[in-house]
Amino acid sequence: MQLRHLLKNVEVINNPQNADDCVSAVCYSANKCVPGSLFVAIKGLQHDGHDFIQEAITKGARFIVYENDVNLPPAVKAIKVKNSRDSLGILAKNFFGSPADGLVLVGVIGTSGKTTITYLLESIFKEAGFKCGVLGTINYRYKDKTFPAPNTTPESYEMHKILREMSDEGITHVIAEVSSHAIDLRRVDSCDFDLGIFTNLTPEHLDYHVTMENYFQAKKRFFSEVLPQSKKTVSHKMIINGDEEWGQRILKEVSLTSINYGTDSKNDVRAINYDLSLKGIKAHIDLSGEEITIQSELIGKFNLQNILAAMAGAKALGITSEEIKRGIEKLNRIPGRLEKIESSLGISVFVDYAHKADALQQVLENLVQFRKTRLITVFGCGGNRDRGKRPLMGNTATSYSDLTIVTSDNPRKEDPIAIINEIEAGIDKQKVKKMIAHSLLNGDAVHAYMIVPERRDAIATAIHLARKDDIILIAGKGHENYQIVGTKKYSLDDRIIAAEALNLRGNE
Repeated sequence: MQLRHLLKNVEVINNPQNADDCVSAVCYSANKCVPGSLFVAIKGLQHDGHDFIQEAITKGARFIVYENDVNLPPAVKAIKVKNSRDSLGILAKNFFGSPADGLVLVGVIGTSGKTTITYLLESIFKEAGFKCGVLGTINYRYKDKTFPAPNTTPESYEMHKILREMSDEGITHVIAEVSSHAIDLRRVDSCDFDLGIFTNLTPEHLDYHVTMENYFQAKKRFFSEVLPQSKKTVSHKMIINGDEEWGQRILKEVSLTSINYGTDSKNDVRAINYDLSLKGIKAHIDLSGEEITIQSELIGKFNLQNILAAMAGAKALGITSEEIKRGIEKLNRIPGRLEKIESSLGISVFVDYAHKADALQQVLENLVQFRKTRLITVFGCGGNRDRGKRPLMGNTATSYSDLTIVTSDNPRKEDPIAIINEIEAGIDKQKVKKMIAHSLLNGDAVHAYMIVPERRDAIATAIHLARKDDIILIAGKGHENYQIVGTKKYSLDDRIIAAEALNLRGNE
């Protein structure tokens, strides 16, 4: 591509000569540069691309986009810009031919529920006859292709690259989980979204955002800055959780037209009445003035909220209520999101990704209402991550569970026992009795906790101790099929371990 076309809409400070020169590729990782490529020096969380300019040149880069003053050899074309991150997105958009222009692009924003909503919308879009792609936490996928997701939301270059690939393959609708990091780091600024869905806001990523207000402002920025610049013409661009205080703030502070959803009677899309059980959800819905009844195998009130969000988003895009209903009812599981592990023992076993205190509380609040005998929770906390949540999760788990088994998650470079000790510090020892595995074999284990450091052993112990009508929650890793110890990944899937333990017990 000619440099002049590549630089369209980029805020260039200097005036590069010979703009007819041809650029072979765009890259922001120096080791991926090739002869004739353009290298964009962006500041990352760990490294600054300006420190790798010489490596990029050695690899063959002929054009350097930068924001900090640097000394470059005469053979290299210097392009100084106001903001390298902004520029990377625009350069990628130009290089890949504005792929979002030919797609319906939906962004899902919020702390919890994003993954479930993408699966729900994907199912609805398929029922409506659309060809769908998804960019999310579990994977990136379209047609029969699935790719690992290194980030919930790709860097802007990869975002436009995969949107181009999807468009070329005939994809018509794309749903993207948009993280607060992605918004703050301007990964999606150059994308024209049709729609944005806001789920909720609870404490998360405060090691990055520091305060809840900063966290909220990052989420709000998608609606106040990213959506308004889109050229798309959907009449209601914002789908907002009207039950949520942070959602109500977005409705007040952002002037875009919206549809709000929730269980409150003031919402445009709301559940008039509903029934929740371990078999799923049955609800009578007011869909912006049209009433329909849906049944879903998803479990809990928070999944009812996710269903309402997906229905509101589909409604905004003009999808019929019949197609919406079929899409909701055909989806029977979300990988690692209260995913049920089948059992013939009368024990209900669920695997969930909840890895922070609020998410764990939300899941437990939903499960405890279905408890007939005992609720058993297995969980741990990741190493080299927010340490402040560890005692909070210890308190949350033991407050709702009859038996809590504290174990390892992804310890990474930390000592697993040290992590467990910090979790244990949040447990009220006056109310919750500490026990060991052998003492529980013949006991009721009512409001007790125990420590089983090896995760496989912890899951097996929970299933061994369970009785008919008990509910077991295995929390923290969800869809992940690995455990990170040190810097290495080892094969470990909670769902497989639980199924094997159930099978083993069934053969006893």
